[in-house]
Amino acid sequence: MTRSRLLPADAEHWRQLIAGEVDDAWQRVRSGGWPAIQGTFAATVSWVIARHLVQHHQPFFAPIAAVVALNATRGERGTNALRMLAGVILGIVVAEAAVTVMGSGYVTLAVATLVSMLLALVLGSARMIIAQAAASAILTVATNAPGVGPARLIDALIGGGVALVVSQLLFPAAPLKLLHRDESAALAGMARSMHLAAEAIERNDDAPADRAVEQLRTVRDRLTELGKTRQLTLHTARRTPRWWLRREPIVQEEENAGQLDLLGSSCLALTRAIIAAGEAQLQSLKGAISELGDVLQALATAPTNRDVRQHAADEALRIARSTSQISPDAPEPERAVAWSMRQVAHDTIMFAGIDPEQ
Repeated sequence: MTRSRLLPADAEHWRQLIAGEVDDAWQRVRSGGWPAIQGTFAATVSWVIARHLVQHHQPFFAPIAAVVALNATRGERGTNALRMLAGVILGIVVAEAAVTVMGSGYVTLAVATLVSMLLALVLGSARMIIAQAAASAILTVATNAPGVGPARLIDALIGGGVALVVSQLLFPAAPLKLLHRDESAALAGMARSMHLAAEAIERNDDAPADRAVEQLRTVRDRLTELGKTRQLTLHTARRTPRWWLRREPIVQEEENAGQLDLLGSSCLALTRAIIAAGEAQLQSLKGAISELGDVLQALATAPTNRDVRQHAADEALRIARSTSQISPDAPEPERAVAWSMRQVAHDTIMFAGIDPEQ
């Protein structure tokens, strides 16, 4: 029998795949490690309060409530805590009323669960409220022990209160940091697509251009996340005491981040124009396209740096001017690509926060 061997290309593919998975795992640990520590801290404090101040013999729900409340995206944790409290209160009230009227039993549990979930839907469609309302109703009816409902409510207030202190006072979300994180991810994807488009022209090969389009589809997902972050940023600036007096730069950056939607669309239009033109006709533009990728990559690396933004705007303006020198007699596809490049440059300048007229 012959032993199968991996070809060098196959080995490199698996190496890159494994390295990518390891890097993704490490990035998840880096981004989620600090929130996990905060959740552990909140759970411990909640247990100490419930056990030694309120003197619950089994205060298991207080630390659970704290962790559940904080298990949300940075910027949503305060809202998540309030939703949890609303669901718990609703479920306990409905269950206590059902037990008083109908007694304990399967029918009571079913009625209390259904009514609490329907009322939660009336209050809103948040899954946290619905789940906590149903869980509280089930636990109250199923245990049917005196004081279980009020004890669970007290634990929820303790855990939710500690979660609010942690998320809003001790460790509030940093709106600008959240924005810059998502901006960097979107810009890095756009930069990669520009480099792939330049590679397609250099190699006269459609494959890199097709990968550039796929990359930009991923960028659309990143921009969707950025849109959610922009909303959270404004909510955080309004609701968190630490940011009340520092809202102006947050609002300004939120407006700049909105330009990334236009920039992503411009990059996609440019890539499609390159594919339609045919790579062989665009050799004179490949350097400028690659330079656009470099500009976007620099912005992705340091989106908060004013000097980087100014340099990116200057470089984008230079690239736009270089493409305007294309002869009016040039083929239509080449002129279409040049126009798309100028649009990418314009949107880059707008994201950098520089007035194009200046």
